[in-house]
Amino acid sequence: MTDTRRALNFDDQAEIVRRFPDQFGIDWWRRGRVIGGLAVMAALFVFGLIRLEIPFDRLISGSIRLVEFTGMMLPPDPGSWAQAKIYLNAMGETIAIAFLGTLGGAVLAFPVSFLAARNVVGSRVLQLVTRRGLDTVRGVDTLIWALIWVGVVGLGPFAGILAVMCSDFGTFGKLFSEAFETADKRSIEGVKATGGSHVHSIRFGLLPQVIPILASQVLYYFESNTRSATIIGIVGAGGIGLQLAEQIRVLEWQKVSFLIMLIMIAVAAIDWLSGKLRFAIIGRRAVV
Repeated sequence: MTDTRRALNFDDQAEIVRRFPDQFGIDWWRRGRVIGGLAVMAALFVFGLIRLEIPFDRLISGSIRLVEFTGMMLPPDPGSWAQAKIYLNAMGETIAIAFLGTLGGAVLAFPVSFLAARNVVGSRVLQLVTRRGLDTVRGVDTLIWALIWVGVVGLGPFAGILAVMCSDFGTFGKLFSEAFETADKRSIEGVKATGGSHVHSIRFGLLPQVIPILASQVLYYFESNTRSATIIGIVGAGGIGLQLAEQIRVLEWQKVSFLIMLIMIAVAAIDWLSGKLRFAIIGRRAVV
C-alpha cells in the first residue's frame, strides 16, 4: 500500500515531463495573447482617461464637499407627518409602477418569445426578425423610454408604467426565448413519441420546465425595476423620484436623506420578499 501511494520522486517527475511534453510545456503563444489582451485593455483605459480629460485634481475637493453634504443630510427628517404621508404615497406609487410595468412587459413578451426560440418556430427568417426587434426595444434605456412616454401621454405614473413595460418587453423576450432553447429536449421528444403534436410538446414538454425559471426572472426584475422607477420619476414619470428631484432642487438635504432611506427600505423589503419567492419556486421545481 505504501508502494502504490508513495510520493513521486524527482526522477519520476522528470520521466513524466519527458513523456508528456505538451501537457507540461509552456504555451508561449497562449500566454502572449493573454498578456497582449491585458496590455490592450490597459492602454484603452489610459487613453479613455486622457481623451475624456478626467479631472483627478477635483477628487479631493469633491470628497470634502461630499462629507459636507452628508453632514447636512443628517438626521433624516421628512419635515412633518403630513409631508411623510405624501412621501409614503409616492413610494407606493413607485412600487406600483415597477409592479405593473414588470407584469405588463412579461405578459407581452411571453407570446413573442416563442417566435424567437429556435426549438419552437422553424422559420429562421421569423426568428431573426423577432430577435432583432427585441434587440431594438431592449437597446433603448428605461430613462429614454420615460422621456418618450412623458412626451406622448404626459406627466404621471402612466408614463412610468409604459417606460418600464417597454424596457422589460425586450429584456424578457430575450430571456424567455433563451430559456425555451435551453430546455431539456427529452421531455419534448417524449410527448411527440406518444403521438402528441408540436403544440402538445410545447404545452406539456416545454412549459413545465421553463415556467419556474420565467417566474424567477420576473420576480428579480420587479425588484430591479423598483430602483429604475425611482430614477424615471425624476423626469416626470411619477413616483418618489419626482419628490426626490424637487427636494434636491430646493436643497432640503434632510428630506432628501429621508427619501433615500425610504427607497432603501422599500428595495430591501422587495428584494427579501422576491428572494423568498424565487427560492420557493426553485425548490418546488426541484421537488417536482
